[in-house]
Amino acid sequence: MNLVQLVLDWFLQPAQWSGPDGIPNRVGEHLYYFGLALLIAMALAVPLGLLIGHTGRAGFLVVNLGNAARALPTLGLVGLAVVAFGIGLVPTLVPLVALAVPPILVNTYEGIRQVDAELRDAAKGVGMTGREVLLQVEIPVALPLIILGLRTAAIQIVSTATIAAYVGLGGLGRFIFDGLARREYEVMVGGAVLAVLLALLTEAIFTLLARLIVAQGVRQRATVR
Repeated sequence: MNLVQLVLDWFLQPAQWSGPDGIPNRVGEHLYYFGLALLIAMALAVPLGLLIGHTGRAGFLVVNLGNAARALPTLGLVGLAVVAFGIGLVPTLVPLVALAVPPILVNTYEGIRQVDAELRDAAKGVGMTGREVLLQVEIPVALPLIILGLRTAAIQIVSTATIAAYVGLGGLGRFIFDGLARREYEVMVGGAVLAVLLALLTEAIFTLLARLIVAQGVRQRATVR
């Protein structure tokens, strides 16, 4: 029996769809780690990106630090987090958040900075305050790049959240690590397939989100650029 058939049989087994080790529970755990890491990264990176983009201060430094942070080794961060915090949720969240912050921060900053100066001047000319310019002019125009940063971060998190199993937690990584340890390759491949499907679903959701909340004129303008 080839591996493809073994994987299909594994998916079709009723036991895989119930209980703490079942696919629905593991997907739920995976989404929990993903959602928590993305929310923390957004809370850190979006306000900072908006601030430095609007004020223009420290932009060069932040962008370069953000790009450099993308090279940080994920498993290395997991190891350091385990040493610092022990086994548990925190060592999982640290590398995931570190992975997600740079694309969100850089894209938010770049989105705000690329708003045409004429738009800002026109907004100030009609009496808008700096806060109003940011909220009513800069953010709506910058939304395509901001959402692109969120989409990039989300895909990276959902793909990398399998490391939770490395520090004793659950999620889809449990299938991959346990399958490899027991040489049950259909389990390992099944977990990997589920992780890929979640990544594709995440990309589709953010693509749809961009179509729903970004004004058509802004989308067309971003496409022309």
